[in-house]
Amino acid sequence: MKRPDLLIMRTSDQSNVHELVNKIGGLSELPFTPEDNPHMAKLIGKAFMAIECENSLWIAKKMPHYGVKLTPQKRLGGKRGLKKGAVVPTVILKKEDLKPLNDWQDKHGIPVHIWHVFYDMAFGIALDKAKQLIRSGAIEETKQVFQAPSGATTRKSIYKIYYHHCYRVGETVEEPSLLAASITDKNGHILPYVKFQGGKLALSQETLKKLDELARRKRRQRKRR
Repeated sequence: MKRPDLLIMRTSDQSNVHELVNKIGGLSELPFTPEDNPHMAKLIGKAFMAIECENSLWIAKKMPHYGVKLTPQKRLGGKRGLKKGAVVPTVILKKEDLKPLNDWQDKHGIPVHIWHVFYDMAFGIALDKAKQLIRSGAIEETKQVFQAPSGATTRKSIYKIYYHHCYRVGETVEEPSLLAASITDKNGHILPYVKFQGGKLALSQETLKKLDELARRKRRQRKRR
């Protein structure tokens, strides 16, 4: 089952969260533990927000169309957007992930957000808002080529949501390092790539306020039970 990458809990639940994680077998076991596991179910129940994570090897502020305002576009039925092919920060949502993430959100009643991290900043959007933008036609479906570790390439449908529709998660205060890494497939083919390591991101006041609001909402829900 497709699950969000991160769960966010209140600091007041920290000791209980650590206890549940240890009962599951540690952090390394979390991705492989089914949600019907009683300890996993309790752990999920403590979350007030879930994050689907994406990243891009771009400096957002140096992208050619960063800062350009959205204007009515004919291909979008008059809705505001940018010209086709504009190079601008976007939050990416894979079409194949849309229904599974929505199903997870509905099942657990925990709001899912997508956070997309660039080299210098990060943007986020609630899954519900992303769905509304897609339904309205403000964000169109596009195709992107993905390469598997085996070397095979596939074309997948994605939604590239302009950062103008998103909130600013935060900005880099300590730059990450860019490290060379590689994957070797079963045939001995080496696929090199670059990855981020280290660095620090300072959360924006908008994001801190959003987290606080969702945490308070979760607390009110607990009191009603």
